[in-house]
Amino acid sequence: MQRRNFLRGVGTIGAGFAATAAVGPAIAQSAPEVRWRMASSFPKSLDTIYGAADTISQIVSDATDGKFQIQVFAGGELVPPFGVVDAVQNGTVECTHTAGYYFYGKDPTFAFCCAVPFGLNARQQNAWMVQGGGLELMRDFLEDYNIINFPAGNTGAQMGGFFRKEINTVEDLKGLKLRVGGFAGTVLARLGAVPQQIAGSDVYPSLEKGTIDAAEWVGPYDDEKLGLAKVAKYYYYPGWWEGGPELDLFVNRDAYAALPEAYKTILAAACATANAQMLAKYDVGNPKAMRRLVAMGVQLRPFSRDILNAAWKAANEVYDETAAANPRFKKVYEPWKAFRDEQILWFRVAEQNFDGFMASAGK
Repeated sequence: MQRRNFLRGVGTIGAGFAATAAVGPAIAQSAPEVRWRMASSFPKSLDTIYGAADTISQIVSDATDGKFQIQVFAGGELVPPFGVVDAVQNGTVECTHTAGYYFYGKDPTFAFCCAVPFGLNARQQNAWMVQGGGLELMRDFLEDYNIINFPAGNTGAQMGGFFRKEINTVEDLKGLKLRVGGFAGTVLARLGAVPQQIAGSDVYPSLEKGTIDAAEWVGPYDDEKLGLAKVAKYYYYPGWWEGGPELDLFVNRDAYAALPEAYKTILAAACATANAQMLAKYDVGNPKAMRRLVAMGVQLRPFSRDILNAAWKAANEVYDETAAANPRFKKVYEPWKAFRDEQILWFRVAEQNFDGFMASAGK
């Protein structure tokens, strides 16, 4: 009964996911018992971003009548939040739910399956992965790490974070210790900032103690849960380094290859469902959380054009230099950039004009 209910629910998200229906009878007849462990990079307190892992686990179990079980561990419970790729690569765990750009230090190419500065928004990221060739490029890259990836979440455009003081010019960034992940740190360092990569569970204490001067995480829904407004007043936007960050399920290739074909189909469908649900939950939760934060006295501030222009210039310099030095990065970057530029042209025609009118309608 649980499996049938799941399959009906999948149909409300996308007809493609309903392919799992075809495997139902086979699973009911004869299916192996499979037990996996998933190491998340996130704390349980962040129910949206951590919750995607639970969604995947629950769907896989329901769709196989409990034959395929994935036990989820929060960041740090089994593996350090930033140690999950090593754990999956060497088979310590079968899979992880994480943000690819956390592993920028291994190879900047990791960031393309999450987000890069001035990159794609959530819809564009999904389009690039599903229909634009991105998934094939990233899977080819990740093969060297014994990993196959599945898009399994997106936050939508993020906020720029909470700052203890106002930031109006590029000069104000110099010496600023900012919690930020991935490629953004390299770009911000060029502008004089001092980037810090800190796990979600450690962001609040670091900001409270003054170890850092500012911190970005996701957006109002999560940032409220982390309590960042209690220790910093100024809330900047947009997070130009995270226009549509994707979260992924990274799976050990050997463990994946050993799965029955039916289980592979169900795992892919579970990730696709988590991908859609996470963005929807953030879109519902962020407006309400933003109102509560403003009522607490949080001051919303846009990044100045001066800062955005300087960051844009620095980002493109970093991309060109990295592509020149790293063939694997270049292999992904060049088709990704062409895709992004084409998407920008299209979105300028209908999407941006519609959004712009709606933002000012009736005023």
